[in-house]
Amino acid sequence: MKKTQPILTGVVALLFGNILFGQEKPKEWDISLYGFARADYIFDSRKSAYVREYNLNLYPLDVAKDTNGEDKNATGSSNFLSVTSRIGVKFKGPDVFKAKISGNIEGDFFGNTEVNANTSGTGSIGLFRLRHATIKLDWTKTSLTFGQTWYPTFVPEVFPGVANFNTGIMFNPFGWASQIRFKQKLSDKISLDLVAYKDREFTASSVTGTAPNTPSFNSTIPTLHGQLQFKNKNIVAGVGAEFQSLKPVTESGGLVSDEKLNSSTVFGYFKYSNDDIIAKFYGIYGGNLTHLVMLGGYGSYANSNGIDSYKPTRTSSFWLDIASNKQKIAPGIFAGYTKNNGLSDAGYKALYMRGLNGTTRAVDNVWRVSARVDFKENKFKLTPEVEYTAATWGTMDTSAKVTSAKENVGNFRALVSATYSF
Repeated sequence: MKKTQPILTGVVALLFGNILFGQEKPKEWDISLYGFARADYIFDSRKSAYVREYNLNLYPLDVAKDTNGEDKNATGSSNFLSVTSRIGVKFKGPDVFKAKISGNIEGDFFGNTEVNANTSGTGSIGLFRLRHATIKLDWTKTSLTFGQTWYPTFVPEVFPGVANFNTGIMFNPFGWASQIRFKQKLSDKISLDLVAYKDREFTASSVTGTAPNTPSFNSTIPTLHGQLQFKNKNIVAGVGAEFQSLKPVTESGGLVSDEKLNSSTVFGYFKYSNDDIIAKFYGIYGGNLTHLVMLGGYGSYANSNGIDSYKPTRTSSFWLDIASNKQKIAPGIFAGYTKNNGLSDAGYKALYMRGLNGTTRAVDNVWRVSARVDFKENKFKLTPEVEYTAATWGTMDTSAKVTSAKENVGNFRALVSATYSF
C-alpha cells in the first residue's frame, strides 16, 4: 500500500490539481459588459446650432431681427433626454500570431441623423448607433488596431471632463473613424502612433447636390496621422500631425475633375494628475476641421479651364480644464477658444463650412467657460453644471475672414446630469 500511495497521489494531482490547489485554468475566451444609463436636464437662454434635440450645443446663432427689430434667436429652450445612455461589450480570445487579441463593440442611442422639421418620420434620434467596433493585436512593444474608434486627434487620456455631453466639442476634436492604427513603444514612457483612417459618421462638408461623405469616398488616399506620446505616473503629453487629401467632386462644370482638397493639421496636449488635481491642456491648428466637429471647411475657386479647385479654411483652437481628483465631491472648470482664420487665398466662389449664416456672414470666434461639481457614490454620479458660450458673427471678406458688421451673442446653459454605470 505504501508503494502505491505516491502513484495514486500523482494521478489525483494530474486529474484534479487545479481544484485541489486552488488553481484555475487560464481563460481562452472572456467577455464582459459595460455602460451606463444617463439622464440630462437642460436649459438654454438662446437658440444655438445644436445636435440631437439641443442635447449637444455648438455655438449661439447670429442675430436675426424681425420687422419690429426684435432678435428672433433671443429665446430660451429646455429638454429632458436619455439618448446618451450607452452599452458596450469587451471580449478576448486565444493568441493570434503570438499576440494577445481583444476587441470591443460599443454604441449609444444618440442616432446618426437629425429630425427634419419639414419631413415627418425623419431622423434617428433614440435609435442605437455604433461608436466603437475594434480588433486589437497586442505584442510586447507593438500593437495593431483595426476598426472604428476615436479619431487619433481625440486623446482619450486628455479630453475635457465637462458634464455636457459635448465633451468640449468646437474646441476639442470629436468623433470616430474607421482606421488602421499601428502603435510602437519606443521606451517605457514614449510611444509612436501611425494611423490611416477614413471619415464615416463625422465628415467634411459636401458640395451641393452630392451625397454625404462624397469627398472621402472619391479619394483613394486615406488621412495619414502620426503622433508621439510621453506617459508616466503623473504626466501624459504628446504632439502630432496629419495630412488629409479629399476629392470634393469627380465632375465640375460638365467636365471630369481630379481636383483635390489637401489640408494638414498639427496639435499638442498635456495632462498632469495626482491624488488631488487633474489639469489638462490641448491646442490644435489645421485646415478643413469640419469632420472633427469644429469650425472650418473649404472654399471653391473658379478657374479658366472651367474646373473648380478647392482650398481649406484654417481653424485654431485651444482649451484648459482643471478639476479635483477627489473620490466623493470633485469640482471642475473648463475654458475654450476657437477662431476661424479664413482661406489662404482671396476670391473664393463658394464656401462649404460650419459656422455660416447665408453667403456673407460667418462665425469669427467662439469661447466658452463652464463650472461643474461631480457628486459621486459608488457607480452613481450626479453633476450640475453652468456654461456660457459666446460667439462673434460678422461679414466676411473675399478670403472668408470676418472683418466687419460684427455682432456678439451668447448662450447660458444650465444642466444636471445623472449617470449610473455598470
